[in-house]
Amino acid sequence: MSIQAVNDTTFTSQIRSQGTTLVEFGAVWCPPCKKLLPMLDELSEEMGDQVHFLKVDCDESPATASQYQVMSVPTVIVFRDGEAVEKLVGLRPKSVYEQVVSKHS
Repeated sequence: MSIQAVNDTTFTSQIRSQGTTLVEFGAVWCPPCKKLLPMLDELSEEMGDQVHFLKVDCDESPATASQYQVMSVPTVIVFRDGEAVEKLVGLRPKSVYEQVVSKHS
């Protein structure tokens, strides 16, 4: 598995209506985002089809970022059955993302 890039147009259709979706809101110029994406890639590989991983470039998709009140990057939002259930702002250790995903899977 890998992280799928989505934008304002494709975002809604890619959030799973059943199951768990993790969305990383970031930007190409953001150093912490560059550290986060490889961690999420590893998680994606480890979890396979259990969790759907998406990424949103906030500069390219300002409407989606605004809709979910993303004020700083990186922000990770976990969706369960199509509803946002948890939000993490800033870079965290990989174990934190593992715990959050496990809690909502």
